[in-house]
Amino acid sequence: MSGRKQFDVPTALDQAMRVFWQHGYEGASLEALSSATGLGRGSLYGAFGNKDALFRQCLDRYASVYAARHEEALAAHAGDPVRAVAAFFDATLARIADPSVPDGCLIAQSAAQSPELKEENGAHVRALVDAQRRRVRGALDGADPLVLDELALYVVAVNQSLAVLNRAGTPVDELRVVTRLACGTVAGTLAEGA
Repeated sequence: MSGRKQFDVPTALDQAMRVFWQHGYEGASLEALSSATGLGRGSLYGAFGNKDALFRQCLDRYASVYAARHEEALAAHAGDPVRAVAAFFDATLARIADPSVPDGCLIAQSAAQSPELKEENGAHVRALVDAQRRRVRGALDGADPLVLDELALYVVAVNQSLAVLNRAGTPVDELRVVTRLACGTVAGTLAEGA
């Protein structure tokens, strides 16, 4: 029937997300996006809007998939912030170790490219990082609220750096060292602030 989409929208969005994840916003050409999704330029625009709108939808798709995993990890250790943070990092390391997905993190990569992004896209990336920070902050307790706010920022900074290091080829075993040391910092800071 004419006028009906003849493709699976979530699958096409996942395919476009991988292109942005692998190549960044600037490197994700319309040709690469069309090739990955199997959609012509007109169909791509008709389904998702322009490249900027598609990029934001891909960021949201990425965030929904991986934020859910982080939320589950944090919630699994309610009342034990150090274990919650360790589980949060484990969720990141599981994604990093997954050979079926590109290296790094779409949000971390996009944050690094923020100066080159249009203002609306840069603001969207910042909002996603801020949402991650709020999730982590929600799992922290046992110290002064200002200390907990600072710890949440620290945990998110470490988490984003894991993706950058992964993209640069750092082995997962070495990244586990980073998360172990970060968890030690969280534990020590909480003990001092209690």
